Order: sequence, then structure tokens, then C-alpha cells
Amino acid sequence: MAQTKNYLPALFLIIILLASFFLMLKASFGDSAIMDELAHIPAGYSYVKYLDYRLNPEHPPLLKVLAGLPLLFQKIDFPLKSSAWQKDVNGQWEMGTKFLYESGNDATLIIRWSRIAPIILALLLIILVYFWSKELLGKTWAFLPTLLTAFSPTILAHGHYVTTDVAATLGITAATYYFLKFLLQPRAKNIIIAGLIFGLAQLTKFSVLLLIPSFIIIAFFFYLYRRRANWGKIWFYLRTLFIIFLIGYALVYAFYFLFTFNYPPSKQLSDSQFILQSFSPRWLAQLDIDLIKNPFTRPLAHYLLGVLMVLKRSAGGNTGYFMGEVSATGWWDYFPIVYLLKEPLPLLIMLIISFAVTFANIIKKLKSRFNFKYQFANFLNYLGTHGPEFSMLIFVIIYWGYSLKSPLNIGIRHLLPTFPFIYILLAAGLKNWVRSSFSENASAKFFAWLLQKIKQFFKVSFKTGLVFVLLIWYLIESLSTAPYFLSYFNEIGGGVWNGYRYVTDSNYDWGQDLKRLENFVNEQGLAGEKIEKIAIDYFGGGNPKYYLGENKAEYWQSRRGNPIQTRTNADFTQTNVDKFPRKSASSPRESATKIEWLAVSVNTLQAALGKTVSGQKREPQDEYRWLQELKPRPRGLGQVPQPDFRAGTSIFIYHL
Repeated sequence: MAQTKNYLPALFLIIILLASFFLMLKASFGDSAIMDELAHIPAGYSYVKYLDYRLNPEHPPLLKVLAGLPLLFQKIDFPLKSSAWQKDVNGQWEMGTKFLYESGNDATLIIRWSRIAPIILALLLIILVYFWSKELLGKTWAFLPTLLTAFSPTILAHGHYVTTDVAATLGITAATYYFLKFLLQPRAKNIIIAGLIFGLAQLTKFSVLLLIPSFIIIAFFFYLYRRRANWGKIWFYLRTLFIIFLIGYALVYAFYFLFTFNYPPSKQLSDSQFILQSFSPRWLAQLDIDLIKNPFTRPLAHYLLGVLMVLKRSAGGNTGYFMGEVSATGWWDYFPIVYLLKEPLPLLIMLIISFAVTFANIIKKLKSRFNFKYQFANFLNYLGTHGPEFSMLIFVIIYWGYSLKSPLNIGIRHLLPTFPFIYILLAAGLKNWVRSSFSENASAKFFAWLLQKIKQFFKVSFKTGLVFVLLIWYLIESLSTAPYFLSYFNEIGGGVWNGYRYVTDSNYDWGQDLKRLENFVNEQGLAGEKIEKIAIDYFGGGNPKYYLGENKAEYWQSRRGNPIQTRTNADFTQTNVDKFPRKSASSPRESATKIEWLAVSVNTLQAALGKTVSGQKREPQDEYRWLQELKPRPRGLGQVPQPDFRAGTSIFIYHL
């Protein structure tokens, strides 16, 4: 019996992993390529197949490399002779279109195989959260942050896409874990492991650079605690930190050396000069150019180019929709509001309880003896027993602070690296809250003691029951969202079907529903109302003509007017002109088929209808005014013309 009990946690963990795996796999099979995958998938394949890093230098290679490895075992035609590869500077969007949809490849198969790697990384994250939580909280309570991670709608959404966010989350969590392991046991082996994991983390996303100030601050506070016991010197920490960073960046160098091996130096130089021509400060741009000219430092130059591209992008912001407004300069309250709208309500309730209890305990201790020396000694004692929790809090504060300051507001996914830490801290607070009921001093009298025990029993039962109910609510909420994890919003945010009213982009519509539009068109045909042709204004990484057929899908934009009116094919070229290559129109002729159907991505609709602020400009012909006349908008924040049908959650379909 005892032996069976020992296997139960492992069995429960396996069940959690399998459930999370199948949820992500099912969603992956139903989703078309999202916007960033159009660039990441061909880039990853080109790295592992050709050791050439000309595509997508604004992201480190690790996730893309892992996604590209399964593709090596398939018969794939890569468009090496296209101008997007030969001549264009970072022609990632056109290469994505040509590679996936115009080279005779099976796009569905490529996308599915590419997504295996991020799914595995998401599962590794769940495993890491469990084992670290078990060390901090014990076997039972470890399952609370594990379940919160495994069934987080945001992690389930981004865990099955070839994007960098979940990979970065795993990298940051693992790097912090092994860095703390070194601080507690400063052996050579732990220094090397901490350095290697730090390096792998840096290869996932450039925002992982925030680990550097975090580690410095954590090491400083750890030194304060250890110094009291006359252990070591601050120079030891500084020297060892430098060694860890050096090992990490040696690994970064090795990766960049390998994957820039066949990137012609002359093209790397001309590409970088073009990309950095408007970068400021100029000395950083010039440093990158100079590093390219030396064969030894050329890999470092490409890493630096990626960092500079991210800095430029972050400073420039991104045009997006938020709370009825459209802007490229961002909003200071974007991330707090999006977090409150997209995290499940039961989790927010648990977070409030945990924070309130922790804050109340701090105030209570401060009131008991308000003396700096005494409280500082208490703080050092806390570091000795709760160093990992304090380290997590430090990183969460730094990362959230950076995110709040950035004008680049493109999704809750940018907060993902803080999720595991928040979940573990939340669980620690709730555990202390439940256990606090046992801390009352026992009475000497029997009946008073008995009454006290009964009160404790009911208090603990209530608290444990509340946590359990909230957890069940959380799981039901997540499971009922499948497979629309990307579009998840809690009840305050309008749920899966109405979250677009508050914010879009990767929070709601990233192009994931194009295959569902294909299914809708086919189902309409089976229902007796055959759709001969449909106008499509699509935002995402899919290709409407690939899925629906060359003659059935017609690229559209607001400025073309009502598609039911016959127009010549020469009036328009490819849609999504910002990220997709323009295609030549066919010869001018009248369309033989009247177009009675229109499908529009809700991200595009909100960009067209939201109030422009902060100097954002938009042409009247891009505002779908004619659609608003045909399909009036309901009153309220973020309302769009009422669709007749929807493909998935994000593509609105109008029968004109």
C-alpha cells in the first residue's frame, strides 16, 4: 500500500502531462499558421538545412532550430532561387509564403511537424514547475502550480505555436532554478550547469537578457545573507557571476557560429547595413558593422544585430487595438488590464487571497516591532529560508516593470515568462494561509482546547475546500475553452466569443482560424448553399487561396468596397500588404462570379473601426464604412458589424 502511495504523484503528473499534450496537439491540428510562424518555420528549416541565418535575425535560433529538425526527414522544396532568398533583406514573409504555399509542399504537414518542438518544451516547463514546487512546497501543494501551468489557457495557446514565448518561459525558469542551485551549493559542476542553462535561455528570446540584472540583484541579496555568517566575499559572487555569463555566451557564440557558417559575409554585411541604417545611437550600429568584418566576431555581430532590431522594434511600438483605441505608441495600462481580462477568474481570486495574506503578515510583523535593525535581521532570515521565492519576486518585478514601460503592446504572451513564478508564489501564499489556522496557541483547559480544535478543523476545511473549488473551476474553464485557447478571455472580458471587444492581435486573433473558414465554406456547400467565391480580408500566417482554392478565394480590403458589386481583378493585389509580398494582378477582366460572401479577420476590423489616438492616421476608405451601413454595429465598447457566421472565433463572415 505504501509503495502504491509513492507512485501516485508520478502517475498524477503523467496524467497531467498527457492531458496537456493532447489539448495542445488537438488545437495544433485545427489551427492554421499564425502570423509569426510564417517567418519562424522557414527560418528554422533554413538554419538546420543550410546553416544560413539570413532570415528572422530579430529572434534567437533555438526554438526555430528545434522546430526545423523534424523537417529534415521530409521531402521539402525550399525556394533557394527566389529573390526573397537571393536578394531581399530578411525576406522572411515572402519566403514563408513561397516555402509553405507556393513550392508544392504540404503546408499542413510542415506546420504540424514544426509544432512538435514547442509542445515538448511546454511539457518540459510543466515538469520543471512540478519538481521545483515539490522542493519548495512539498508533494501535495506542488500540484497546484503544476496544474495552473499545465492548464493555463495562455500556455496551452502559445505552447503549440512555433513562437519564442513558451521557450523563453522554460529558459528563464530553468536558468533561475540552476542559478539558485549554484548559490546554495557553489561547486564547479553547478557553476558550469548554471552557465550552460543561462546560455540556452539566451538563445530563446532577447528579452531573456533581463536575467542579467535579475541575477546580479539576487546574488547581492544572497551575499547579504551569507555575509552575516562570515561566508565568502562579494568578489566571489562577482567573479562567479562573470564566469556563468561567460559560459552562457560561449554557448550563444557556438550556436551563432554554426548557423551563420554558410551565410555569405558580404550579404551579412549588406543586410546589416540596410537594417541598421536608421538605428540610433549610431556607435552601436557601427560596432555591429565592424564586428561583421572580422571572421572571429562575425557570429557575435549577428547576435548583436538581433538585439538592436528588438530595441528598435520595442522603441517604435506596434499599431494595435486596445479598449476601443488604435495606436502605435502603446498604453501604460495595457498589460495590467490584459492580464486581468485573460487570466481565469479563479486564478485571480487565488492570487488576491495569496497577496492579501502575505501583505497582512508583513504589516503584522512590521507593527510588532518597528525597528530597522530588527526588521533587517528578519529580512535576512527570510532570505535564508525563502531565497527562491524572493528571487522569483525580483524577476517578476523587473520583467513587469520593463513590459509596462515598453510601447510594444502585442499580447499577454510577453508576460508569459513570469507565469510559473506567479503560480509558485501564489501556491506558497495559499499554503501559508491554510496552515495559519494551526498556529494558534493551544489552551490549557480541555473544553477550550477541544473547541479550539473544532474551530481549526472548520477553518482548515473551509480554506482547503475553497482552494479546491477554485482549482476545479479553473480546470473546467480551461477545458471548456478547447480548442480556442488563443482567444480565451475570462467572464469579465466577455469570454472566448467577445474578448475581441477589448483587445486583439495575439490575444485573440493571430490568423489561427483560416482552416476553420475552409471548413465553413465546405459545410455550406454540403448544406445546399454552395459558396462559389468569397472575399477575404485575412490577418495571419495562412494563405486563403491555398486552403480554399485559387478561384474561390478573392483577396479583399475595405477600400475595394462592397464585393457584391462586380469589379475587375486588376483593381487589387494581395492583402496584408505590410507583411505579405504583393502579387501581380491577373489581366483586367470582369469577375464571372458575383461575390456574395465576405470574411474579415476581427483584428483587421478593430484596426479599421477603433478610435485613432496618439497621432495615429487612417484613411477613410480603410474604415469599412460601407460594411457598417449594411451591417450596423451594436452599441458598446469594441463592437463591430454583426457577422452572420464566424469561422472559429476570429474570422467574421458576412452574407451580403
